[in-house]
Amino acid sequence: MRATLVNKKRIRELRGGDIKSGPVLYWCSRDQRVNDNWALIHACESAASIGGGVVVVFNLVTSFLGAGARQFGFMLRGLREMETTLKTKGIEFILLEGDPTVTVSEFAKRCGAALLVTDQSPLRIGREWRKVVAHKSQCPVHEVDAHNVVPVWEASPKLEVGARTLRGKLEKLYPEFLEDFPELPTVGALCSDAHDAVLKIGKVDWEQIISRAVEAGAAVPEVKWALPGEQAARLTLEHFLNRRLKLYGLRNDPSKPQALSGLSPYLHFGQISSQRCALEAKRYSKTASQAVAVFFEELVVRRELADNFCWYNPKYDSIEGQKYEWATDTLKLHAFDKRPYVYTLDQFEHGQTHDDLWNAAQLEMVHGGKMHGFMRMYWAKKILEWTESPEQALEFAIFLNDKYQLDGRDPSGYVGCMWSIVGVHDQGWRERPIFGKIRYMSYGGCEKKFKVKDYISRVCDLVAAVKAGDNDPAAQNPGCFNIDFARASVGTAALAGTGELPQAKCTSVCPAEELTRLVRAAVSAGLENTASRAMDALNVLKDTPVTAELLVQTQVGKELKRVLKQGSGTNVGLLAKALLKAWKTVLTGDSV
Repeated sequence: MRATLVNKKRIRELRGGDIKSGPVLYWCSRDQRVNDNWALIHACESAASIGGGVVVVFNLVTSFLGAGARQFGFMLRGLREMETTLKTKGIEFILLEGDPTVTVSEFAKRCGAALLVTDQSPLRIGREWRKVVAHKSQCPVHEVDAHNVVPVWEASPKLEVGARTLRGKLEKLYPEFLEDFPELPTVGALCSDAHDAVLKIGKVDWEQIISRAVEAGAAVPEVKWALPGEQAARLTLEHFLNRRLKLYGLRNDPSKPQALSGLSPYLHFGQISSQRCALEAKRYSKTASQAVAVFFEELVVRRELADNFCWYNPKYDSIEGQKYEWATDTLKLHAFDKRPYVYTLDQFEHGQTHDDLWNAAQLEMVHGGKMHGFMRMYWAKKILEWTESPEQALEFAIFLNDKYQLDGRDPSGYVGCMWSIVGVHDQGWRERPIFGKIRYMSYGGCEKKFKVKDYISRVCDLVAAVKAGDNDPAAQNPGCFNIDFARASVGTAALAGTGELPQAKCTSVCPAEELTRLVRAAVSAGLENTASRAMDALNVLKDTPVTAELLVQTQVGKELKRVLKQGSGTNVGLLAKALLKAWKTVLTGDSV
């Protein structure tokens, strides 16, 4: 058994030295949560060892990489919840504003900090901030990787070729790092200097700060479906594991959005730990082994591959960031190939191309705050095809991604654009105009993989719901699911206390063949105007237990809609309409 709660390999000393008396500061940046946070655990453990208190510091940079109301509103509301939770543990929270190399350094000096702890980020701007603060600091500075399951500097000492080379290295380290989290150590009271420094900063006026940030970033408004904060993140995880995990095999089908986890905004802002998500998903290995394996690959391997790329490659957002000559050479060779279309940034931003599928993906992102993962690839590759150069394509893709995605300005976003446009973590393919040997994607290829018209129709409905101010969160959610957070809050205490997720109640679900038979019987009777037989079949269907997975698998909803064409005002039509509404509730998770 190790002597400390936090594996020392998670910690890098940015400035060495002995930890003397005084408060411990946790400069929180990337991991904005109280529970399951290795950086906060390290800060509290260090404070407990010297009998000191802890202050959590967050520095607000109001012009951070083009973020708007959508991103700032989500982040600030989550931080407000974090402050409340910290108070229950006797930990002060302060909000600074401005250049962190000035504000954080000055506050640490003013309160006589014994240790400054910060979380890890692989992005250039964050690393530069940490470097300067460590240089100015009068106390030791420790950087803790609280974001990855395996610390980025332990997973690999170099830039990896791709998932195939990193996966095995991670697997060898899971026994050491994929562990449950300890309880947060109890900390002491702040000394007088630290207490005075906190009082001088003053209480956070959340309403004023949120209002100012939202007004300043109004060009990209907040989305209604994504409730921010640690509790909402936990409940989203619970909802996914209990209701939608078995659908995850359909994650690459944009017409089946319920298959996605919906966790990416929470993971990006650190409102939930990927390690917690992985630990909880493992509990379902016996009942949904394949889905858990695929989810784990996306959650851990692919996300940590993105961190690896940005950590070891400071040019992660430029053509020069592609280290393999086959890709850069092929792009240079085809840079002057004739483009079938060339669009301006404004035309891209407003979804004004000739391609209705691309336009739908762009509008899903603009109005929903999140584009389907499969469509992100098609979207970026078409920008390469329809711009003047690969450099311009990458610039446009990153700009639009960071401006509209809730999870923009993230290593996974940069790597996604680089994979699509520059071939990072990919291999060479058959050479063709414009793309050269970069992997190609086409409209026709998408039509073979999923129902393109269904996806476009869904996005049209989403855009209409947003513009109409529809209060139904599921209507505005790109994932087409809704969680009643108010009704589900009873279970939040259990989640926060033990990490155990409540299991779904076992119900005898109708076999797919039987459900299909019953629906066909109802439809046949309805089309033949045999009302009594249709009503009998519909009443049986009303009492038949179904799951979201079953409804997606059988597609019986579309079949049943044929009855409505015979007249939605008839008794048969009314019952069919009520049944379809009930099935939609199962798919979107309106009741928890």
